[in-house]
Amino acid sequence: MLLDFSSEIYAWIRGALLFVAIYSLIIFFLNKRKQYLYYSLFLLSFFIYFLKNICYERCHTFYTYLNFSLLFFGFAAYISFGRDVLETKKNIPEWDQLIVLAMKLILVAAFAFILVQLFLDYDYQEKLFIFLMPIIAVFSVLTFIVLTKIKGKHVTYFIIGSLSFLVLAVASYLLKQVLAENYFENRGVQPKFLMYLGAVIEMIMTAFLMGNKLKIFKKNKIETEFELAIKTKEMADLKMTVLQTQMDPHFLYNSLNSINNFVLQHDKEKASDYITKFSRLIREVLKNSTSLTIPLDDDLGILGLYIKLEQMRMVGGFDYVVTIDEIINLREIQVPPLFMQPFIENAIWHGFRNKPGYKIINLSIYDEAENIRCEIIDNGVGIKESEALAAKSKSTRKPFGLKASEDRIKLLHENKNVYVIIEDITDHENTGTKVTIKFPKTFN
Repeated sequence: MLLDFSSEIYAWIRGALLFVAIYSLIIFFLNKRKQYLYYSLFLLSFFIYFLKNICYERCHTFYTYLNFSLLFFGFAAYISFGRDVLETKKNIPEWDQLIVLAMKLILVAAFAFILVQLFLDYDYQEKLFIFLMPIIAVFSVLTFIVLTKIKGKHVTYFIIGSLSFLVLAVASYLLKQVLAENYFENRGVQPKFLMYLGAVIEMIMTAFLMGNKLKIFKKNKIETEFELAIKTKEMADLKMTVLQTQMDPHFLYNSLNSINNFVLQHDKEKASDYITKFSRLIREVLKNSTSLTIPLDDDLGILGLYIKLEQMRMVGGFDYVVTIDEIINLREIQVPPLFMQPFIENAIWHGFRNKPGYKIINLSIYDEAENIRCEIIDNGVGIKESEALAAKSKSTRKPFGLKASEDRIKLLHENKNVYVIIEDITDHENTGTKVTIKFPKTFN
């Protein structure tokens, strides 16, 4: 069976070479990575070389000129494959220059065999081959030694595969010259079977090599994605911190303005009461100034303090009603500090500023499966009327905190299942504004 090159075992090996070559070529066209092109050219070169054994009579002239050239062209393609897959330019830059030089010389030799046949004859090709192979073998062994400096199982697979193929390929030719004539044939095997065997070992090792590279790639991808997630979270936290540091002075400025109004009105008792409540509020704000999140229960407490101050400041005051679903555990829900305060502030300063009569703000917090929905409804003048009055009075007061607060709650949940809607609910009978804030109960 091992004497006939047309037998199944040889046909299967040639078929495997062709299949893997085409497969590698397809992968190259899909991802444009040159290592697959080089490996495909290497396998195709040896596939064509092996066809010599079953069509020599019909292809005599072709193989007379290209027999050794195919071998050397295949070697050059394999060197290019090794350089790419092992990244020798990065890992062993000095030796890589020698590898490139060797590859170029091998390509020159591939064309030299054709010229030798053209001007001399086939015997001189054999002599040139015998002269060059020991040099290539020595350089290959030295390269394998240098390659051990590169860490990774893929290097081991490459060395085993390429060394096996090189040794068996050389042995299939040299042993035939050294041993007695028909030594292998008398034992039921073709000398070139060693080269076929080397090709099989090389393909198996390359399969392990590429599998290992893919495993490393996936591992690095997971680690990179994990690091990216951490960095993204850090950036989000930093942005939230920046927004919070911008909101706190904004809030404090408005509160100090109210104290100033009491002083100007010579209302010492109210000013004193206001300052007492204000100092308590400031203490709570400062306590949470370094926290990106606090329990919703604590935030509602701080919000209540703020509203008491605003009720004192506003002439005629206003009512504030809070409704919370009983099933909600306010201690378990984490929110950015004062995340609803800007919306209530907006209702007070813009909705109630020109609103005569009874004023009220209703804050309702609902449980919706995996989400929390907060509704802030006031009976102020409404968005359109408020904008018209602001334009008429040329007010420079801007609702700064609205955007900052919306950004903070969205950043906390990475913009997933979070929405903030502000709508004018003014109709023929009533006026007002409704703010709906919906966000998940938990965050990553």
